[in-house]
Formats: sequence, C-alpha cells, structure tokens
Amino acid sequence: CSPLLIFILCSETVICYSDGKVEVACGDMTPQHGHEPITKNPPFNITADKSQFSPGDKIKVTLSMASSSEGKHYFKGFLIEARNAGNLNEIVGSFKLIDPEISQLLMCDSKEGSAVSHTGKSHKTEVQVIWVAPSDSPSSVQFLVTVAQGYKEYWVKSPGPVVSQNGVAPPPQTTFGGSIGAQTTTSSILSRSFTSEGCGSMKSCLRDPEGCDPQNDTACHFLSFRALGSSVMFELSGPAEGYVSFALSQDKWMGKDDVYLCIRDTDRVEIKAAYVSGRTHPVYSSQNILKDTAWRLSDGVIQCSFRRDIILPPENLNRFSLDQMYYLFMAHGRAEDGRTHRHDRQPLISTYQTKITGPPEDLIGSRSPLLMKYHGAFMLIAWTSTVSAGVIMARYFKPNWPERNILGQKVWFQVGALDSNQYCILYPQRAGIHPYLGCVVMALAVIQPVMALFRPAPDASRRYIFNWMHFGTGTAVQVVAVVTIFLGIHQQALSLPAPWSTGILAAIVVWFVLADLVLEVHQRGFLPIVLAIYLCGNLGFLTVLLWTISAV
Repeated sequence: CSPLLIFILCSETVICYSDGKVEVACGDMTPQHGHEPITKNPPFNITADKSQFSPGDKIKVTLSMASSSEGKHYFKGFLIEARNAGNLNEIVGSFKLIDPEISQLLMCDSKEGSAVSHTGKSHKTEVQVIWVAPSDSPSSVQFLVTVAQGYKEYWVKSPGPVVSQNGVAPPPQTTFGGSIGAQTTTSSILSRSFTSEGCGSMKSCLRDPEGCDPQNDTACHFLSFRALGSSVMFELSGPAEGYVSFALSQDKWMGKDDVYLCIRDTDRVEIKAAYVSGRTHPVYSSQNILKDTAWRLSDGVIQCSFRRDIILPPENLNRFSLDQMYYLFMAHGRAEDGRTHRHDRQPLISTYQTKITGPPEDLIGSRSPLLMKYHGAFMLIAWTSTVSAGVIMARYFKPNWPERNILGQKVWFQVGALDSNQYCILYPQRAGIHPYLGCVVMALAVIQPVMALFRPAPDASRRYIFNWMHFGTGTAVQVVAVVTIFLGIHQQALSLPAPWSTGILAAIVVWFVLADLVLEVHQRGFLPIVLAIYLCGNLGFLTVLLWTISAV
C-alpha cells in the first residue's frame, strides 16, 4: 500500500504505459485495464500496400481511423505485430519505422524490432510502418493490432490483412472473432449485507474498528474467510469512494503481495486479482481465477465476495497458495473510471501471520505499526524536551554554572552533549522525504559534539571560527529537525488526527522561540523562573501528543 496497496500499474498494457514500452504485452497484446475490451466493429482500419511478398520484401502497413467512425476520431496507444497466419502464436519478421516521433520498435519473442508501439499518449489518426519479410517466412502472414482510445475503450488483437508468399500455397488460416484472450466473469448481486456472526468460530475475521459488524455499522472495514473443500470463500466490505482491497503478504511491508480488489465502476463492482511487486501500482492477473463472484453497493459501502482455489496451476504466476501463513493487509481509496488511486489511509495490517485454511480466528490489526509509534514518541521526547532544554542550558546557563562538574565535565556541556546524541533514535522507512531529512539531522547532530570535543581554548585566536560553525550547525539542525517532525506527524503510519496535532506542534515551536527571546532579554536574575515555566509548558504539550500517539 496507497499503501497503495492500490494503484493501477498495467504491466501488460498499452495505454497505461504512456511511453509505449509494452514488451510485457507482446504475447496476448492485452491491456490489463480492469475492463473488458470492446468486441464490436473497431473504428479503425489496418491495411498493407501488398498482398504478396518474397523473403526480404518490404510491406508498408498503415493503421488509421476509419472515415465513417463515430465518437472519438483518434487513438492514443497501439501495438502492431505480424504473425504466422497458420499459427497466430508465432511472431514473424521485423519492422522499420517511418515516423519515430510517434512509433518505436519493441523486442518481442527475443526478436529485435518484431513489434511497433506508441511513444506517447498524444492523439493520433494514422501510423505507418514498414514490415520486412524474413528469409524463413511462413507461407502466409497476418497483421494484428491492439488499439486504445482511452482507459475503458480499447480493442485487442484486431485482425488485419493477410499477405502470402509468392508461389507458396497458404495453410488453413487460424480464425477468431472479437478479442483474443478476453477473460469474462459474470458476477451476481448480493441480496443482503455481510455479518460478523460466526467470527472466530465459523470463519476468520479481520475488522476495523475491532469487533465491528458490517451489517449494522457502515464505518466497519471487514474481511472474512473460511475454507470450503478445496477452495476458500472471501468476504470483503468497507466504506469507500472507489475500491476496497486486501492483500496476502509474507511480511509487514508492501511489495511482492497477492492482492484482491473490489472496484466500484458507477453502479456496479468489478472484482479483480492482482499482484504488487514493490511500492507500485498493482498488476491485474490475466487469468480468471476467481469463482462465484458477487457484490453489493449500499450507503457508500462496497461489499464483494468470491471463492478461490487453495492451490492454483503453475501458470498462475505470483498467486500465493492459501495453505500457508500470511499477514493480511486491508486498504481502500478512490477510483476513477475503474482506475484505482493510492489508498486514503494507512492499510490495516494484521498483528501476526495467520494460515488462511487454518482454524477460525478473530484477528486483530493496526494501521499504526508499533515501530512507528516508538519512533514518533522518542522523537517528540527528544525534540520537545531534551534537545530544546539542552540548547537553552548550554546557551544561557553556561555563565551561571561555570564550575559545576559531572564526571570531569561542566554540567552545561554534559547536558548539551547528551541532547545531541538524542537527535536520531529510529528512522521510518518508505516515508517520502521524511527519512532523508532525518538522516541530514542525524549527520549534523553527530558533527556537533565532535566539533565540541576538538574546540580550541576560549582565549584562542581562532575560537570565533568554532563559535560560528558550532552556532551555524546547531541552528541548521534545529531548522531541519522542525521540518522533519512536521512531515513526520503527517505520515500515514502514525494516523495522528489533523489539524490539531499540527497546531500543537506549531505551538511547541512558537513556545521555544518565545522562551529563547525571553532568555535573551533576561539573562540575569530570572533564568530559573523562566526555565521552570518553559519546561512545564513543554511537558504539557508533550503529554498531549504522546497520549495521541498511544491512542491511535
């Protein structure tokens, strides 16, 4: 997942790859847009300037919009291939480009230039390419094309002209109608809502909020599953604008996961299996592996159910066997024209792994991993108390405690050095720019005490250089750290409520700045009182934020 879990990365697509690098679609020429291809008469023509050829001949192939076409008079993506008319699984020959600005060569079936695709998603009305007949050409060759006008509007493997080799009798031509390889699934409509009855006794359930019932609570995010012979029945429900989804994962990080999505498309729901290889959009399965699919839309809640075999044939790559242990992810988000966007919230992740075909369990999960909670708590403690207090003591109490020592070092120095070592405790992964800024803070924080250890004597002629470097580095650390913390509290993994969590943190920053100004003005006489007020205020702000982190 968002996370995404759930975006659309069409690894076997034409239009989703706006740059046209669609080698993964060479075989079935099918865009995985999550919609069925159009099978009615296509609004385009594909022609060849010759009907016969000899090995080495060049044939001009033209893809163009039909003059009588209705609706859109352009196309965006395309894929052109030449195949053996007697065996349409065999790619034949190579192409040369006429206009490299709108077309490019692809390597399909380990053959250079054996297909042609688009270079961008600009509107096109015509594309011309040159096909070169190989020396071992079959007796007949047929041109095939996939054309996409939009995300939902595409035609797959539309048949083009057949050209025959001079003096060679053509074999019987392979025929087909509509789109080759189109997968269709008919879903029924659920008559009633799912229920949590039987959770832990008849079926395993994962719910958010914990213990909720989707039958009575429209805010309930619900996943259940139970073994039925050689298959498993899944039920998924949740409030969402576009989709609800769940994933099977071998760890608690998004990537290399088996994903299942229920995507709202106007007044119906499409149920899809997909795979995510990393923090990327999911790639839809080209195999029809889901059975008994059903769905329901009511009060903004998307519900769907399906059955899947526990063990799938080897050709179903990236599909997990359901007799193993997995973490469960649940996510939801927006969808537009059937395309999913990043999940709206941090996914709900089960606390521990569970066996999908194992005994029924009432599972628990969290949207805020414990590691992230510890990280947030430690950073808030460090930056709202120890660091700021250390800076103030080192800056303003140095002349007041000139001779007080701890372990051979002056008190103000020990407190400041202790603080510097608390700048970085943990750093979350995969959190945008936040961890990178955190690394900058950590590096500068390490430099500070190292510089202090090698500082010249107070009366040295070059002491001013150290003073300015120390002051500049410390100021830079504080500024970057403030930015890092503000970015950190908005991480989905913490799920802190906005906007008041931002307001409290802003108040802490203002509080520190005001205390700094007051101490500058009152360096004499009022320091203990001002420091006590400052620390009490910090403690109050910190208590509220830490309570919030522990509560989410």
